[in-house]
Amino acid sequence: MTPFVLLIIIAAYLLGSVSSAVLICRLYGLPDPRDSGSGNPGATNVLRLGGRGAAAMVLVCDILKGMVPVWFSYFIGVNPFLLGIIGIAACLGHIYPIFFHFRGGKGVATALGALAPIGWDLSGMLIGTWLLTVLIFGYSSLGSLITALAAPMFTWLIKPEYTMPVSMLSCLIVFRHHDNVRRLLEGKESKIWQKFSRKTKL
Repeated sequence: MTPFVLLIIIAAYLLGSVSSAVLICRLYGLPDPRDSGSGNPGATNVLRLGGRGAAAMVLVCDILKGMVPVWFSYFIGVNPFLLGIIGIAACLGHIYPIFFHFRGGKGVATALGALAPIGWDLSGMLIGTWLLTVLIFGYSSLGSLITALAAPMFTWLIKPEYTMPVSMLSCLIVFRHHDNVRRLLEGKESKIWQKFSRKTKL
């Protein structure tokens, strides 16, 4: 690993540490997403707290946090394994942000951005898997888990040389959802549409 690649990894973590959910909630005058709703500073919780506009902004910013450093590294010829490390660094920044007392989100949108340079076909398959799962079952967390588990298989079908780094990234996402797994098994996980409809009626 060259010093330049190490610098990119550090920069990816720092970029990931910029919590767009917290900043956009402040901009919109919304409650801190770390202390309201589900307590997760991500697009789904911001959707519940402030509606589609704020949530869309958070989603785009979180995707870009993973996409920018990985895409830059992809175009300068960094090898697949180190691309995975850079993507993981961006997700770790989102999950454990140094600028926000290490209280971050689940890293799903940032991971999606990190996977985008592999190909738009992979991105489309991942987005489609998440949407289909949410539409059928109504759980955002379940959609994220199934998508993370499917990502290595999709990658192997499209660009097998990236299967290992994508698998590493998927493991991180699944680990970050351990609380959601417990609530799903206990039948206590809230459906995204229930919380949003409740918010719109207030």
